[in-house]
Amino acid sequence: MASQHPVAPGRIVAIGGAEDRTSDLEILRQVFALAPEGYGEVAVIATASSIPDEVLPDYEAAFSRLGASRVHSLDIRDRRQAAEADTVRLIEQSGVIFFTGGDQLRLTNVMGGSATLKAIRNRLKEGAVVAGTSAGAAAMPGTMIYNGAAADALRKGAVNMTFGLGLVEGLIIDSHFLERGRFTRLMEVGATNPEYLGVGLGEDAAVIIHANRVLEVIGPGHVILIDSRDLANSNIAELSMGEAVAIEHLILHALVSGHGFDIEARRYLAADALVTTLADLR
Repeated sequence: MASQHPVAPGRIVAIGGAEDRTSDLEILRQVFALAPEGYGEVAVIATASSIPDEVLPDYEAAFSRLGASRVHSLDIRDRRQAAEADTVRLIEQSGVIFFTGGDQLRLTNVMGGSATLKAIRNRLKEGAVVAGTSAGAAAMPGTMIYNGAAADALRKGAVNMTFGLGLVEGLIIDSHFLERGRFTRLMEVGATNPEYLGVGLGEDAAVIIHANRVLEVIGPGHVILIDSRDLANSNIAELSMGEAVAIEHLILHALVSGHGFDIEARRYLAADALVTTLADLR
């Protein structure tokens, strides 16, 4: 399931959930710092959340502390609201567009094909930051996970996938990865299509996806990468639904803040190598 939308030059930040919103604001601080010069407004989209009245004030307070000139709290509940010109206008004037957590299927159902999503893609092309946490991060790729029990996901069909927002390609993003034991979800996905890099975001951890297709890890948590591109063998194509999947030769990386990964070269970047790789983008 690949989106037809190309990778954009702006930065994407995918957060694993439970990021600090009240203390040091480590990840949110770095998100806001990436905003293009002259664009101090932030749009927070709570479409995925079932409790927007609780979530939106936290982000409004956090980004205001960080120096945002205005924070637009957008509780977009339906497709009619996603088509409104006023919503599009607020997106167009924002340097940071932030998706809260919740239910990624609710997010794609409301946003898919909308004027608001088109405006977000355009802002990304123009250099704005598009960030999301938890479900807001999982929905960013062209293909997303929307369901699948972590306890025994390494069975054919145990992980449900559908089209995502199409903001970045070649990745499958999962959140709360370590805390909820979701390793087998990305392993099963990797067996179905080894071309996709699995990105497992721990809580209070994030990746910045740069325009040169390099991931940069930020935050105090871990990011786990599951690389299936050199998969040697799997029985998944021969199985009936629900049967156990065998996989030979997956590569796993555990990254911490300051480390990175070159998506196209499939190369781990330690701190010094990351700094060199990103030097031309700074």
